[in-house]
Amino acid sequence: MRESTVPALVTTPPAGGLADVVFERAEKAPDHVVLARRDPSGVWRDVTAAEFRDQVLALAKGLLAQGVRFGDRVAVMSRTRYEWTLFDFALWSVGAQPVPVYPTSSAEQVHWILHDAEVTAAVVEHEDHAMTVGSVIDRLPRLRRLWQLDAGAEDRLAAAGADIDTEVVHRHRLALTPDTPATVIYTSGTTGRPKGCVLTHGNFMAECDNVVRRYETVFPSRSGEQASTLLFLPLAHVFGRMIEVGAIRSGVRLGHQPDLSAAALLPDLEAFRPTFVLAVPYIFERIFHAARRRAEAEGRLEPFDRAVEVAVRYAEAVEQKAFGTGPGPGAALRVQHRFFDRLVFSRLRAALGGRCRYAMSGGSAMQRRLGLFYDGAGIRIIEGYGLTESTAAATANPPERTRFGTVGVPIPGTAVRIAEDGEVWLRGGQVFTGYLGDHRATREVLHNGWLATGDLGSLDGDGYLTITGRKKDILVTSSGKSVSPTPLEDRVRAHPLVAQCIVVGNDRPYVAALVTLDPDAVHHWLTMRNKPEMGPAELVRDPDLESEIRRSVVAANTLVSQAESIRTFRILGSQFTEEDGLLTPSLKLKRKAIEKMYAMEIEALYQT
Repeated sequence: MRESTVPALVTTPPAGGLADVVFERAEKAPDHVVLARRDPSGVWRDVTAAEFRDQVLALAKGLLAQGVRFGDRVAVMSRTRYEWTLFDFALWSVGAQPVPVYPTSSAEQVHWILHDAEVTAAVVEHEDHAMTVGSVIDRLPRLRRLWQLDAGAEDRLAAAGADIDTEVVHRHRLALTPDTPATVIYTSGTTGRPKGCVLTHGNFMAECDNVVRRYETVFPSRSGEQASTLLFLPLAHVFGRMIEVGAIRSGVRLGHQPDLSAAALLPDLEAFRPTFVLAVPYIFERIFHAARRRAEAEGRLEPFDRAVEVAVRYAEAVEQKAFGTGPGPGAALRVQHRFFDRLVFSRLRAALGGRCRYAMSGGSAMQRRLGLFYDGAGIRIIEGYGLTESTAAATANPPERTRFGTVGVPIPGTAVRIAEDGEVWLRGGQVFTGYLGDHRATREVLHNGWLATGDLGSLDGDGYLTITGRKKDILVTSSGKSVSPTPLEDRVRAHPLVAQCIVVGNDRPYVAALVTLDPDAVHHWLTMRNKPEMGPAELVRDPDLESEIRRSVVAANTLVSQAESIRTFRILGSQFTEEDGLLTPSLKLKRKAIEKMYAMEIEALYQT
């Protein structure tokens, strides 16, 4: 199949903007709970539609009083927290455009985004962020206002706007149309400076409304238990932003968690008890590996591994039945599954709050086996695919007919085409209008309504998309063999000890790899083998560790031909980090930067 199209379930309204739903819901159901906010004591307090509307309105008045005008761009630099959502909808209420900035951004990255977007004001989380902006403020002549969340920005703005008439806000809000720019989100910038993707109110409406309607089992809007999610993805990323908007538009109870450490996240999951969660595959991998390490430390590794096998086989049988290729789990398998559900799977679900039955995953590929394990354990992970340019998801797996290892079918209102060279092209109401001020780059990716993604993929006979790599990442060895590094890297990274893997070999005689280690997994591995703690230099030379990593490389090589296989590898003593300029804020590898920093190590891989 070369093209797959799914008709829209919801059409974009002819007028209005994203903030309208805040006021409409408060009018129709003022007591409906739409968010939850932690109070200073750490207790989750519900926020009703009427309360949220009043907070948005007060903040919108304050923004107007402080000089924010229709069409202005306002930067928001913060971790994921309640105030971000509040500012988003307040800014949209006055026709302004939030410009998200990752909280880990360097001063030069901040300068580029604020300068390129010509922002007139900025919201930062704390003093460190304020100092980062302050260090480049002399090169930002358009920046007139700076507000700090931890210094009471919300209350100060509300007080400043107390005398503004409510009708002034409504006049701004009612001037919006679906074609009005809603936000400018900057790409991760793996190969050069980030580009600003201009996304309209209509882009978000087309995306969120069709996703919510198609995935009603995840976003139930009818009577019964209210859906809820604890959002810990960065709101600077389009995936988190889409869920924020979708939750508000669909009435899902939304909470925010800024700290991804297990010590902070797990207690909040237990207290908030979400019905679904959103994460990148790395998070699901960490949860699985942590559970396996805990089982090994408690002397329960053998039953845990048996439970994993049962979960995978059970999920495969369910998958086969959904596609009409099998009868479903047999009696013996169902008995084994019930046994391990009490022993293992229920503990995994309890760690996510006990009510979670669905998860959404995006940002990178998930291993089929990992998705099957979670499904067999009672949590269906809906893997999808999209870009900033497509307002997040363009495809996703149907919850009732999930094909693990793929990124699903087009969401309603979307078409997917595979070009002659294997590139994935997308078309739909969620596809962006272009890059801010960069007409040349826009022309390179938009072709008569189709978005050329730069990703390589294939469609099966049922219209399910599989991503096989990235055009720019393809390696060509000196013998002329083309190699897609992503599947190899993902398979090596599936090993519990491996944190990251980068495959190299461009213009080289063969393919090789650099591997970094997970410190927690290494500590556990050393403890379970009664080995002393080692420094990085000693650790990377340990023959037992090298043997472990070699097993992951051998497993990866089973995916490809001998000419494409990893011939040799080197274990590095430290991970690739964003601080070192080797990862994007969304944790993607900056390949050129890594190859430059580790040029000597890569050269050594090719010394005979």
